[in-house]
Amino acid sequence: MKIALACDHGGLALKNAIKAHLEAAGCVCRDFGTNSADSCDYPDYALPAAQAVAAGDCERGILVCTTGIGVSIVANKVRGIRCALLSDPISARLTRQHNDTNMMALGAGFVGPMLALEIVDTWLGTQYEGGRHQRRVDKMMDVEKGTPPVENK
Repeated sequence: MKIALACDHGGLALKNAIKAHLEAAGCVCRDFGTNSADSCDYPDYALPAAQAVAAGDCERGILVCTTGIGVSIVANKVRGIRCALLSDPISARLTRQHNDTNMMALGAGFVGPMLALEIVDTWLGTQYEGGRHQRRVDKMMDVEKGTPPVENK
């Protein structure tokens, strides 16, 4: 699996730990940076990573900043991206099963390396269930197109 990775200075150490873990597991990582602990702006790195996932250049994407909030907001501005901010393995599993997320975000200030790797493994190892969830995912994606969702009763 080809994974897009990106972070700001606050997420550098965790991104590097995730990258080493994924590469050891046989994943191909496309690292969009940053590669420095110098202060930087997370959109400069999160946006190209999200664009790579949306374009199909990478199958999934993982973003890290201090809180995970900023990078997830940036990613969700890109058409075709469904990015979830995760802090536990149960949410990682459910967001894949029910929402077919193609990107995830972590807050390095809140999730330590051991938990982060468990979340990553759970998220990457969980398949989308489809079925009744597809209607809901379709409605989410219709919002991007400016098409209001139609209520099902």
